[in-house]
Amino acid sequence: MKTHFAVIALLFVTNSCKAQSQPPPSSSNAGQNTLTDAEQAAGWRVLFDGRTTAGWRNYGKPTISNGWKVQDGALTRVGAGGDIITNDEFKNFELSIDWKIEIGGNSGIFYRASEDSGAIYWNSPEMQVLDDAKHPDGQSPLTSAGAAYDLYPAPPGHVRPGGEWNTARLIVNGNHVEHWLNGFRMVEYELGSRDWDSKVAASKFKPYPRFGKNTQGHIGLQDHGNVVAFRNIKIRVLP
Repeated sequence: MKTHFAVIALLFVTNSCKAQSQPPPSSSNAGQNTLTDAEQAAGWRVLFDGRTTAGWRNYGKPTISNGWKVQDGALTRVGAGGDIITNDEFKNFELSIDWKIEIGGNSGIFYRASEDSGAIYWNSPEMQVLDDAKHPDGQSPLTSAGAAYDLYPAPPGHVRPGGEWNTARLIVNGNHVEHWLNGFRMVEYELGSRDWDSKVAASKFKPYPRFGKNTQGHIGLQDHGNVVAFRNIKIRVLP
């Protein structure tokens, strides 16, 4: 009976892991920050090599601060470091990125950011990165993980707890945008649509005329005062 029970238990654990699509533990760097042959053939490229901060700098500055370090193969906000952006700009793309936030933490992923504002979030829309269970912003779908921050709400139940890895996907193609988290489409919207304009007008972004208007720009990662790590940052340019 013990052997029979052990086999059943093993099968249950194995199937549970498959169903939840759990990422590799953060202590292992095997296969991280690289492309498969299929990804290379499909036109993907890595934006973070897993060893250095090459290709990234602080918003509005030529270099990256010491508040961002590479730890265990992840680009990590370890101290006051400011928001960072890619050196390169992108117009239409599909972005794939793993993130892990400390318990109770808050951060974000920006897209099509320009440096003509005092802060990145006054021109660039944000995909929220959050520990929903332990941060106050998790109380509202408009500011929970995967949401288009303060604009389009995210459905609950798809983010993993603080301290665990999540996989986000961001598709930006013309005016069409999709936010995905752990295999679920969280948000879908059209930049510049009547619905978009009405939501911006009702948000804290109303005073900023450049918000969401850039047709291309930098990918950005937010320093919101918490420890947050990013890895497997990959992008595929769309026609």
